[in-house]
Amino acid sequence: MKKSPGNTPRRGTLAVGQLTLLASVLLSALPYAAQAARAADGLETQDELQSLPAITVTSEKIERPLEKVPASVAVIDGWDTEQSGITGMEQLEGRIPGLSFQPFGQAGMNSPVMRGLTANFNSFSTSTLLLVDGVPTLTAQGFEHGMLDLDRIEVMRGPQSTLYGRNAEAGVIAIHSLPLDATPRASVSAQAGSRDKRVMRFALSQPVVEEQLYASVSGNWSSQDGFIDNTHTGKKEDDREQRNLNLGLRWTPGAATDLVMRYAHQEYDDGAALWGAPSSPRTRVASGTQGWNRSKGQTLSLNARHEFASGLTLHSVTAWNDFKDRIRQDTDFLPADVLQVGRDHHLRTLSQELRLEGQLGEADWLAGVYADHSDNDLHSTSKTMMGLSDMRADQENHTAALFTHWNVPLSAGWSLAAGARIERNEVELRPRGAVRQDKGWTHVSPKLALQYQLAPDHQWYLSASRGVRSGGFNVLAPTLGYLPYDSEKLWSYESGLKGWLLDKRIRYSLAAYFMDIDDMQVMQMPSVGMMYITSAATATSRGLELDIDYLLGDGWQLKGGLAWNHTRFDRFQDGTTDYHGKHNPFAPDLTGHIGIRYDAPQGWYAQASVTGSGKVYLDAANQYKRNGYGLLNLVAGYQRGQWEIAAYADNATDQRYDAVGYQNGFVTVYSPPREAGLRLTWRL
Repeated sequence: MKKSPGNTPRRGTLAVGQLTLLASVLLSALPYAAQAARAADGLETQDELQSLPAITVTSEKIERPLEKVPASVAVIDGWDTEQSGITGMEQLEGRIPGLSFQPFGQAGMNSPVMRGLTANFNSFSTSTLLLVDGVPTLTAQGFEHGMLDLDRIEVMRGPQSTLYGRNAEAGVIAIHSLPLDATPRASVSAQAGSRDKRVMRFALSQPVVEEQLYASVSGNWSSQDGFIDNTHTGKKEDDREQRNLNLGLRWTPGAATDLVMRYAHQEYDDGAALWGAPSSPRTRVASGTQGWNRSKGQTLSLNARHEFASGLTLHSVTAWNDFKDRIRQDTDFLPADVLQVGRDHHLRTLSQELRLEGQLGEADWLAGVYADHSDNDLHSTSKTMMGLSDMRADQENHTAALFTHWNVPLSAGWSLAAGARIERNEVELRPRGAVRQDKGWTHVSPKLALQYQLAPDHQWYLSASRGVRSGGFNVLAPTLGYLPYDSEKLWSYESGLKGWLLDKRIRYSLAAYFMDIDDMQVMQMPSVGMMYITSAATATSRGLELDIDYLLGDGWQLKGGLAWNHTRFDRFQDGTTDYHGKHNPFAPDLTGHIGIRYDAPQGWYAQASVTGSGKVYLDAANQYKRNGYGLLNLVAGYQRGQWEIAAYADNATDQRYDAVGYQNGFVTVYSPPREAGLRLTWRL
């Protein structure tokens, strides 16, 4: 295990210790504070005995109670996302402590940051995997979801490469739709908001043939005017329009067999990205080059499950992902057409997973195989004062893996979780007018976790795991010969406490971790149009994560969470520049949220929450940054029968947190302004 020179490890260890002590004190004090408050208010009644509902997750690909999983897992249910107005991935920043996204400003494109780790858009990879009903999204392009007909979101923090492979180096975001079952449901929602925002959302699920065939359809259309003034054209530059459609079909030919087919489509018809010049007045450009985003994506999947008479269960997930990343963007923001970039990428992935599950005595186990094939047609243009650069290349990725995972009870209080994965990834690049290149990597990703039942409602765990993100080629660096970069690898060590307090009125989870990272992939941009990824860095990441869900009673509920992360380069020298001790770009030290909600017996409710993030640096030299922020989001509504009306204000205090100096100082990515509006919803 490597350590940073000097006093960095000692300071980080001290900070972890202090925060652990503070969190422990807060956890131990919560029950007594609550009891005192209720006693003072005379609220110690029978009604106060209600408790939080149990949560079942599938983070280990097998259903288990949340508190029985020896890992840091956060869950948001579908009702919470609907009531909070969460309709996109970026709104999970801070709401899931430890999760954030690189500021980029283009809809449909999100590169997640978890525990200080992230991947550049141009690597066509991610450090955190997105799973939607078991279907993986392997790139930042198309890393989006409209949160339609949603059951829950599970976020597994920390390396999950053992079960999920190379894109789960830092964690997994798993989105689960509501099941297709015998319960019919329907909803329609209309929304109007700031900047002429208009939204229509609907969902319908219905049995077609009793106990055999079920179908669902959901979708949304949204449109909103921009907030960036183009003084050259007299128009807003960043209008937004989005369409989503989801279809589902479930067939149960017998009690032992279950087949679910799903289709999802997303489409964008937007203006320019939320970009401007750092030297210009805020949200004001004079672009003579029209910017637009006409990206679209679709996914088709078949999830099959069969239970054998022997007690074994076979799962199969077959998926086809297709995303077209089509944009043009001005980069000088002036009337003359001098500087601009464009992309016309077509990314296609076919994936297949087969796994077998069973029990051996009191232990449950699974074993499986996984394979995928990606075929990417890449076309990037860059216009500079030197002329037009037109880069075209075909890239193919092949992956094959074997994996297994076991949960073994050792005694009445002790249990062991163990697994391993061996994965082979091969990349072939065929640039137009250049020599074909190929490279491959083989990874072994083990995981071992020990869990102890401290008391009936409290568990402690200790784990060690290996995370991996595969290497690739610099497809946007032809002058450097499309040089390759190696796989990023890490060892993670984690310990945590989770459980219940106050007669299951409080659910808590506290985790501390340390990660040792080798061959860290970092994007460099020494000049305009010159970008390349290097894997010459080593780093350490350490941190704490705390989640609290507190049912105060009498209609009140409190939810909160805080994540502290410290990711710094131990060794990183690029040319003559030494980045030792610098922050990894895009990784905030703090993220979190706190929210309180009141539901009145008369049907009205009110909710207030604050989500926030610390500052992030936008480059390896830590010269450019986005300041930290805290956003106040308010919702108040009334429910009567099948109808609900709600008023909301997102970013109520109109906080500004622009990313000034993105792309090595050439661009500012603007933060969106305050938005207020009304929602009207009908539910069956």
